[in-house]
Amino acid sequence: MTDPEKETLAAEYALGLLEPDELARCHALAEAEPAFAGRVERWRRHFCEIDMTAPPQPPGADLWARIESTAFRATAEQAPAGTRRAARFKPLARLWGSLAAWRALGLVAAAASLALALGLAVLVRDVGRTPTLVAVMMSDQNRPLAVVNAFRDGRIELVPLEALAAPEGKSLQVWTLWDRSRGPVSVGLLEAMRSIEMQVNGLPATIPDQLFEVTLEPAGGSPTGRPTGPILMKGNAARTDVGS
Repeated sequence: MTDPEKETLAAEYALGLLEPDELARCHALAEAEPAFAGRVERWRRHFCEIDMTAPPQPPGADLWARIESTAFRATAEQAPAGTRRAARFKPLARLWGSLAAWRALGLVAAAASLALALGLAVLVRDVGRTPTLVAVMMSDQNRPLAVVNAFRDGRIELVPLEALAAPEGKSLQVWTLWDRSRGPVSVGLLEAMRSIEMQVNGLPATIPDQLFEVTLEPAGGSPTGRPTGPILMKGNAARTDVGS
């Protein structure tokens, strides 16, 4: 493999875009070649900024239940059998006859139900805010410059990772390509890179491998409706875990 090929493979490995057979190949390559492992680590550091753009995902309510159940079972199994039986029945006997305990249990159950309802509402909201496809737009030097997030409801947003402004008399134009027979379509026009929601009304939903790119065009955009200037960055959409 050439150095550019290894660099691209390391970037895809760090992003988690590889198929299982390619992933196994990369594992072996990283163990055999410290230089390749260094490339992967360098890309992981680069992509830390991308991770920070994703909203946090709270753990599901059943996860905490499983953790508590496992922890309780492990503690109980470490005690002798007789001790376990005694410890099991004494607290139950005290609780059974305690009105205050039953009232407290009722309040805890009500609070838990409310917390679960709120948690589910937050989870549904956050899933709607989580992209189903992501395209990392890279420069010719394999440097990540921006991220394109595509959502379930059809919205697409551009999130810059580095500052970039068009020279005087020029504009930055964002394009997407999903069908070569139709050609690239403009979805945004900027004087400087910033977070924007792109203009995709009437366009098909984003699909895996759909191309996104930014070109340098005359002020006000390309006069032909097609890219005319140099490509500053580009990337293809890939599914996220939520969208799989």
